[in-house]
Amino acid sequence: MSEKSVWDLSAIRRRLSSRRGKEYWRSIEELVDTEGFEELLHREFPRYASSWPEGLSRRKFLQVMGASLALAGLSSCTKQPDEKIVPYVKSPELLVPGEPLYFATAFVLGGYARGVIATSHMGRPTKLEGNPDHPASLGASDAITQASILSLYDPDRSQVVTHRGTISTWPDFQRALDRKGDRIRILTGTVTSPSVEGQIREILGRFPRARWHQYEPVNDDGARAGALMAFGKHVNTFYRLDRADVILALDADFLLNGPASVRYAHDFASRRSVTDGGSHMNRLYVVESTPTITGAVADHRFPVAGAAIERVARAVARALGVDGVTGTSSGPSGPVGEWIRPIAADLLAHRGRSVVIAGAHQSPTVHAIVHVINDVLGNAGATVCYTDPVTAGESEQKDSFHDLVGAMGAGEVETLLIAGCNPVYAAPADSEFARYLDRVDLTVHSGLYQDETSALCDWHLPGTHFLEEWSDARAYEGTVTIVQPLIAPLYDGKSLHEVLAALAGDSSAKGYDIVRKHWMGLRPGHDFESFWKKSLNDGLVPDTALPLLNVGTGTKREFLDQTKPEEEKIPPEAPRTLEINFFPDPAIWDGQFANNGWLQELPKPITRLTWDNAALVAPSTAERLGLTDEEVVELGFRGRTLKCPVLILPGQADDVVTLHLGYGRSRAGIVGSGTGFNAYLLRTADALWFGKGLSVRKTGERYPLAITQKHHVMEGRNQVRVATRDEFLKDPAFARNVEQGPEGSLYPRHEYREHAWGMSIDLNSCIGCNACIIACQAENNIPVVGKEQVEDSREMHWIRIDTYMAGDPANPETYFQPVPCMHCEDAPCELVCPVGATVHDSEGLNVMVYNRCIGTRYCSNNCPYKVRRFNFLQYVDNDSPTLKMQRNPDVTVRSRGVMEKCTYCLQRINAARITSEREGRQIRDGEIITACQSACPARAITFGDVNDPGSRVSKLKAESRNYALLAELNTRPRTTYLAKLTNPNPGNAVATEP
Repeated sequence: MSEKSVWDLSAIRRRLSSRRGKEYWRSIEELVDTEGFEELLHREFPRYASSWPEGLSRRKFLQVMGASLALAGLSSCTKQPDEKIVPYVKSPELLVPGEPLYFATAFVLGGYARGVIATSHMGRPTKLEGNPDHPASLGASDAITQASILSLYDPDRSQVVTHRGTISTWPDFQRALDRKGDRIRILTGTVTSPSVEGQIREILGRFPRARWHQYEPVNDDGARAGALMAFGKHVNTFYRLDRADVILALDADFLLNGPASVRYAHDFASRRSVTDGGSHMNRLYVVESTPTITGAVADHRFPVAGAAIERVARAVARALGVDGVTGTSSGPSGPVGEWIRPIAADLLAHRGRSVVIAGAHQSPTVHAIVHVINDVLGNAGATVCYTDPVTAGESEQKDSFHDLVGAMGAGEVETLLIAGCNPVYAAPADSEFARYLDRVDLTVHSGLYQDETSALCDWHLPGTHFLEEWSDARAYEGTVTIVQPLIAPLYDGKSLHEVLAALAGDSSAKGYDIVRKHWMGLRPGHDFESFWKKSLNDGLVPDTALPLLNVGTGTKREFLDQTKPEEEKIPPEAPRTLEINFFPDPAIWDGQFANNGWLQELPKPITRLTWDNAALVAPSTAERLGLTDEEVVELGFRGRTLKCPVLILPGQADDVVTLHLGYGRSRAGIVGSGTGFNAYLLRTADALWFGKGLSVRKTGERYPLAITQKHHVMEGRNQVRVATRDEFLKDPAFARNVEQGPEGSLYPRHEYREHAWGMSIDLNSCIGCNACIIACQAENNIPVVGKEQVEDSREMHWIRIDTYMAGDPANPETYFQPVPCMHCEDAPCELVCPVGATVHDSEGLNVMVYNRCIGTRYCSNNCPYKVRRFNFLQYVDNDSPTLKMQRNPDVTVRSRGVMEKCTYCLQRINAARITSEREGRQIRDGEIITACQSACPARAITFGDVNDPGSRVSKLKAESRNYALLAELNTRPRTTYLAKLTNPNPGNAVATEP
């Protein structure tokens, strides 16, 4: 929104109420139809994407084009840099050039394991897929998991041991350790590794004055403390969403955040099926402060401040008749207050088949109340499962970290080992951790990067990536995976196991021996080798899932009788106060992936913001405070200030400002340093997730934001098709009852006698998580272009997820639509290419011949779906040797001046064809899985042969919900969609027992 944009929220609502039917929009500018947006609408390429470089005359342009055409005739493409190749004298065992190998291992985030299958080409890991046998992945993954492989090859990783900023050696560090005292403190992130825990316990036994502390910026302290409050002991909680008919999420983005999010996305989407008429379709209620993908796919969503969630939880408990809360406090006001009783009635009608979930960042009281609610509803043991804690450690991380800082300040710590975390950057702003580091005699930091913490420590040790090390870790329900390396440490890094062994006095120990020794102690006997090999092969250790516990919330439940939440005590005449909310960033998480270009450039769900964070405010709050997009404000909270730009977000709770963590890094490498704004500077120990009393002051400055949401417009077209389940049952063909193209065509019809590849995308399953985008980028060697290029609408992703909204901007309905190349049978791009660079093959694929492309961009101009990408500049890094190692050798690395787009993963089609021909058979249905399809946790994408009537994709395309995007243009796309259905509670009425 421009600086001079003015809009009236009440006028927008009047306009929407006067419309017949549902009107979709993508941004407030589009909804308001401002003058600037009207100009944007009539440009084929928004914001400079089609502009000439400054100072380029027509004469100069013709000269450049003449030279380009001459070069195209000579070389057909830009010359790649010379590379030396050296043949093997003796080829390693099982290594066949051109054929990848696959290894099961685990990606660990926040301490929890997610099972993956890593693809290795000639000893180089190049791609990660979900392990179908692992309970946390079931064969799928998420965006962060997919992008983690890029961090392995990051040239900015720490490469040498340093001592106070000077290059040193591992033996020198060992000698320094010999002079350590016995007052040792170890600070790690969350640990679920059995072997790491065993090592640390051994160290604590040898040094009685040693202590172990854990601190993760994004942790589950609220959940742990809530379980202690409800059950009298720490327990681990997880959910069986595949068994749940009704779900209530209280500030819980369970489809994107948390150790079980990939599994939850799968289980939730499995219950959105309408193949049986929707009789088993689940219903989701979401109460949240900031729009999330979980809220976007909800059947009912209510924006509520984070601090008010406790009031909602108490109101639901009272409506359910839970003893001890009846009449103790007033219920929430607004739409959510009106829906409390219908929600409670719906939950009661589905006893044992419902579930209530609280966000991990919510207060212990909220979690305790939710445990009581699930107990009353009979969900324990059915949809809600309890085990012993998965993570090691007995206390909450915040308390443990506070004890460590106190000991440092008192001079009680002689040696401090900081491993795998960055507390100088991510600790609470009032913790004094950085200041007290000087009071420790010996400080050691171990990690992948020279970061803010290593800069203040005596020693820094380069760490290992999970694809370089031996280790183990537990999943959300306890299942252990042996983490095995696929490549030797690129920079001679040391794993946490090896650093801990050195601390214990054994500096020569290797991670492999340490992990094997631990499991030998647990599985003694002659069959250990077979157990070990099976565990490595399967990607999980058998029989390690923690047994389920039968726990109860007791009868006293004192926490239910606590006084009213503090916000209820504010008198109604008091001035309105703002609340600040902190959330992990959907892409770079807590900041540890700040130097990952794939994640920095990934458009975030809902906002589609890249390369930055911003202060998210509601349209009503922006109107009241006079704020516009990209306006820089100064946020004040508890004596601390931070300047950052504003982004107006429809659906944001009123009087709530949200900041995402992970930005504003000062030592994160070339990519991540200096991007965004450091929200940790406002985050205090008593307001880790939200707090009242935020002030907002306008500075008069502006800051550009690279947001892809505004790059392509709808022009009034009906892109998404949505109906309720009841509407679908009355009119199953509603998605096709719109404009259709003419029957005839100027194109000659081609008969595809063998295969005809096609794709079906189920909008009812898609949750907009972005996993497909990064999977496609990793598979197809798609480069990063940078913030300035994204601002100029030059992003290179071969698949995008369009976000559409409908209704009141205060709480709009939100819908996602993934858009790859449509592979049109009557492709408009092919007709206009002057050199035949974009053509159809014999199986119906719209393919690009890179050597022919001369960069006219006529094809992009003629594509109604805007799915073609042009290499304006030399985006590919051909200089960093490690980055070359990551690239998929089966896919061409494109240089500047060519058009590129989705190929349906042609290299995977060819691989399956070669295998089937070698084995003398036809390609089986489901044998070819595209990268986007493989990554999708919701199983929204299906690929196959539409010539085969028995294939799954053919059956999906035969469903009544199937429709083609812009079918009225008669392009006959091979990619089609299944319309989205919702399952609302009918008209604030009580859902009945099915």
